[in-house]
Amino acid sequence: MEATMAKITGIGGVFFKSRNKGAELASWYQKNLGLNLENWGGAILKWPDDKAGDGGLTVWTTADNDTKWFSPSESSFMINYRVDNLDELLDQLKQNGVEIVSGPQSDENGKFAWIMDPDGNKVELWEPMNSDEKNKSA
Repeated sequence: MEATMAKITGIGGVFFKSRNKGAELASWYQKNLGLNLENWGGAILKWPDDKAGDGGLTVWTTADNDTKWFSPSESSFMINYRVDNLDELLDQLKQNGVEIVSGPQSDENGKFAWIMDPDGNKVELWEPMNSDEKNKSA
């Protein structure tokens, strides 16, 4: 009988160090991206709250050391945030003076746009294609 290997079952959290004050960066995410901060300063994102047609999923991938994907950020990571209405969010971000680095653009996975946070991290915003749109494009 073959033994089963223990494995990862999901992402339990995203933790990163701010270049300045963590609370100030968290506050920027709350103001600009609607992140609901808890009393302890972080946020809890629950899959059942996401109404996208894919039922909720998290993509994990690595990139080569010479990738330009994260540019203009010099960070070694980029976080992709699922959003419920990309066009509306981009309007809010523009009103708040946040520069849109690229996008919006659409592909078979939905709509995407990219911004920079105050620490210089490139942030990917993703509105997944809902199941009705996916069926139309199939």
